[in-house]
Amino acid sequence: MAIPITVLDCDLLLYGRGHRTLDRFKLDDVTDDYLMSVYGFPRQFIYYLVELLGASLSRPTQRSRAISPETQILAALGFYTSGSFQTRMGDAIGISQASMSRCVANVTEALVERASQFIHFPTDEASTQALKDEFYGLAGMPGVIGVVDCIHVAIKAPNAEDLSYVNRKGLHSLNCLMVCDIRGALMTVETNWPGSLQDFAVLQQSSLSSQFEAGMHKESWLLGDSSFFLRTWLMTPLSIPETPAENRYNMAHSATHSVIEKTFRTLCSRFRCLDGSKGALQYSPEKSSHIILACCVLHNISLEHGMDIWSSPMTRPMEQPPEEEYEHMESLDLEADRIRQELMLTHFS
Repeated sequence: MAIPITVLDCDLLLYGRGHRTLDRFKLDDVTDDYLMSVYGFPRQFIYYLVELLGASLSRPTQRSRAISPETQILAALGFYTSGSFQTRMGDAIGISQASMSRCVANVTEALVERASQFIHFPTDEASTQALKDEFYGLAGMPGVIGVVDCIHVAIKAPNAEDLSYVNRKGLHSLNCLMVCDIRGALMTVETNWPGSLQDFAVLQQSSLSSQFEAGMHKESWLLGDSSFFLRTWLMTPLSIPETPAENRYNMAHSATHSVIEKTFRTLCSRFRCLDGSKGALQYSPEKSSHIILACCVLHNISLEHGMDIWSSPMTRPMEQPPEEEYEHMESLDLEADRIRQELMLTHFS
């Protein structure tokens, strides 16, 4: 009985001697509506990814045949946006489920290699000032260059003994730290933190904190919710506002902070592999971390290409550890408290 070689040897399909490709699926053979409904992105965006990632996905080996970069990218997009290695997804582009998995791994690593190209803070004064102006125009909060928060993404249990990934809801997860601008573009993404760490602990240990503590973004600050400590570079809400100025400050803070909450919902709506609806990511913490980062890179690329990230129906991320369970992070930084008081006096009195 003949057994299909596509099932026996995935590497044979992925890379090839002489670098010949095995083309099963042609973008030109399907409609734009089909691409959007199945893969979540329009034709020109997919062509851009082929150009961007093609060299990384076409590394020659001693094998005889290869899956084209175009097909590998479609396989990965199908997984990111559906959260499933369904047989019909592989059938649609003519590869096995096992080959789908290998394609996802290749595309994920290619995107991760380019993360710093698409996820970063602005480096020039004009762009930084533009961020401040945009945030001020939203709710009157001055000096803000980004909004920070954490989101949990469910993963499979690494092993029975390792409890470091068990979050406060009893689920295994990665606690991912992100900063976004007013458009929802991500400027910092750290996806490697175990779910047992609370948000303030993630931030304290992050490279983001190190950058701000070293003074890389002077005369600017981030906004974070009450799960973080107040810092000279991180403004948090007051736990019990008492004066009109304090109430106005908290209202402006809440309106501004909502940008990242909306960004999280958008990420999980577009990339269903992150929202837990199809179950946890069935990978090691390291590979799961890379998949999350790859989705964040695609999120920013889609913004650069003018895609409306707010237009798709919103879904909720996986159930997050509720904020009300956190003890309020009272300030231990007198200088930070002075800055917040001055901010309220100057702009909200």
